[in-house]
Amino acid sequence: MKKILIIVVVVLVAVDQLSKHWVEAALPFHEAVPVIPFFSLYRTHNTGIAFSMLDWLGAPGLSLITLLIIGFMIYLWRGVPRHKQLASLGYALVISGALGNLIDRITQGHVIDFFLVHTQTWAFAVFNVADSFITVGAICIIVDEVVTSISATRPPNNNKGGEPSS
Repeated sequence: MKKILIIVVVVLVAVDQLSKHWVEAALPFHEAVPVIPFFSLYRTHNTGIAFSMLDWLGAPGLSLITLLIIGFMIYLWRGVPRHKQLASLGYALVISGALGNLIDRITQGHVIDFFLVHTQTWAFAVFNVADSFITVGAICIIVDEVVTSISATRPPNNNKGGEPSS
């Protein structure tokens, strides 16, 4: 399973990078391109991490932090039991997203963001495909942990006869 997920990581990083290359070539900078009423494409460059935090560290500092996080994620991923496929997929997604953004940071000095969810009076932070992978991956890991925790606290069902227990 993990060998397949390593291939998934490579494919997802390629999808992220291709999307960013298209955005750089096709979208105007800092100009919303409406897609549907609450979603636009909006090319911008993020010199920080989530919500532009830590931009004062610069690309080298954030690249180092990202490498450390990727290393830690790989360490955690290696310890995931084979039957925990949702968590394993989650780690693959998080690593894919982190690698995609790391490539931007190393090659561009910033991360290319372009998805904008908004209303007329409110806008969420602009994000990209890699950020989506990280978010969905984190949700997968958390859901797997919650399900495992609930399963561990539930008493075993010893009713093998199929009749209601009293």
